[in-house]
Amino acid sequence: MTSGPSTAPQPVPDAPHPGPLAGIRVLEFGQIAAGPFCGMLLADLGADVVKVEKPDGGDDMRRWPPMTEGPDPSKGRYSENFASVNRNKRSIAVDLKNAVAVEKLRRLASVADVIVENFRPGVLDRLGLGFDALRAGNPKLVYTSVTGYGQTGPYAGRGAFDVTVQAVSGLMSVTGEPGGAAVKAGVPVGDFVAGLYSAFTTLAAVMAARTSGQGTRVDCSMLGGLLGIAQLQTSEFFGTGRIPQALGSAHPRNAPYRGFRASDAPFVIAAGNDKLWHSVCEAVGLEPLKSDPRFTTQEQRARNQGELFDLLQPVFETRPVAHWLAEFDRRGVPYAPINDYAEILDDPQVAHLGLVHPMTLPNGRQTRTVGFPVQVGGFAFRIYRRPPELGEHNEEVEREWLG
Repeated sequence: MTSGPSTAPQPVPDAPHPGPLAGIRVLEFGQIAAGPFCGMLLADLGADVVKVEKPDGGDDMRRWPPMTEGPDPSKGRYSENFASVNRNKRSIAVDLKNAVAVEKLRRLASVADVIVENFRPGVLDRLGLGFDALRAGNPKLVYTSVTGYGQTGPYAGRGAFDVTVQAVSGLMSVTGEPGGAAVKAGVPVGDFVAGLYSAFTTLAAVMAARTSGQGTRVDCSMLGGLLGIAQLQTSEFFGTGRIPQALGSAHPRNAPYRGFRASDAPFVIAAGNDKLWHSVCEAVGLEPLKSDPRFTTQEQRARNQGELFDLLQPVFETRPVAHWLAEFDRRGVPYAPINDYAEILDDPQVAHLGLVHPMTLPNGRQTRTVGFPVQVGGFAFRIYRRPPELGEHNEEVEREWLG
């Protein structure tokens, strides 16, 4: 395992990084979250990712709060939101309405391995930067497009933000308390799931291009991504014809597998089989429930979980959360406190995994970020390029990529 954040290496601006994707060149036409997150995942693993931005302000996320100052206020403020999905990249500022500038981009694309973009369908085609135009000069090019609804179909032209795709995908219908208002997930899963799917598929396409000599188009939709991770809900509908419903923290097929409240704080337990259920009964001193016909099997417990909750919750209210978590830990029942982000970012397991890293913004402010979260043998994630200033690398990229 890597060491915790207190001993993590300090970022070295613009130092090359021999990660597993070293040597792969990526042009990212990314805006806000989904496209930039895809690009950052590739950059974190060593790809040379060059972010293409408009000269007048760049990616709109550069203006998203929190905007923080460095030690010298004259250097201005920098968006920590932008920094969180744009580390390890370089930035070039290009006027896409300027024919000379667009021709330079076409030359950069001719030596790139990957294009990542999340414009609406057709926008880059009209600028002469679409898949067909760029592939003509670079047959091995992998061209990855991330959109709300895909490149074709009745919804292709619709604008999409995370909340709208959470709504249309069905995700909001199963999020929240039973009978309550529809609630979006607190994390923008539509954007970030699309970023994950697109990065994963892009690398598969790059591997295929190295073998065949032919690149391809990767068409990743946020809608498809959210349906892709909803396999349990869609299979429930396919198998039974019943429409999945919001259950709060409860589970449709397991119980007790939900949140409860102790005398001082909430927690969750996940007793996902009969042995764990018996351990819960012993922990709360209700061992006769083991043989109660309403709760003897997992299916029965799920069907009668409202009654089960009414029996367990009054017991949990008699003791503080520390007592119950210690009981479940001793008995091997999966449990967790319900942390806020201040608590989990200061958690000893997070420190042990080395997930939080120091990061320096262009204005000199020292901040922190959650790094690449997967351990890979022989590779240690680090921030080798701080988030870029707008257009900071125009000359450098042209010199390195085009000679």
